[in-house]
Amino acid sequence: MPFLAGYPAGLQAQVRELLATGRLAEYLARRHPEPHAVRTSAQLYEHVQALKQRHLRRAPPLGKVEYDSRLLLDQRALGTLSTVSRVQGARLQAKREIRIAAVFKDAPAAMLQMIVVHELAHLKEREHDKAFYALCESMLPGYAQIEFDTRLHLLLRQQQAAAPVMPLAERSSGPPA
Repeated sequence: MPFLAGYPAGLQAQVRELLATGRLAEYLARRHPEPHAVRTSAQLYEHVQALKQRHLRRAPPLGKVEYDSRLLLDQRALGTLSTVSRVQGARLQAKREIRIAAVFKDAPAAMLQMIVVHELAHLKEREHDKAFYALCESMLPGYAQIEFDTRLHLLLRQQQAAAPVMPLAERSSGPPA
């Protein structure tokens, strides 16, 4: 279970049980039933700017925020914050860009919020240390639990994508006679 590496074995065993019994989707739907309405990159930009204004007013400005279909879950890139430098005349101008994996267009609202908060926190704290996670928790109470649930969501998506698809003819015909 790649998204749960580093978690205790007992917790991983509980997740395996939920997966094996087909109850993980139900568990996640019960914990995070609310979808979000942030469907386009323009809406995502506005959403991120509102959060930044509320929690990180003095942080450097963002040049771009968008959904990115090239971010791959198997590389564990759920979002990125990068600095893009461009030459403008005799000056070098740096702009910060946040990219969020496109799979979060269909994720529950709390999970999109968690990824956005994570990337915004990198504006102030570069490393994943105590100060970083304290900042995330201050911007989104319950951050650690939502991050864990997001990992479960991604694990479920991965399992569903790997499941063999039964041909339509086999699904519609009943049991053999």
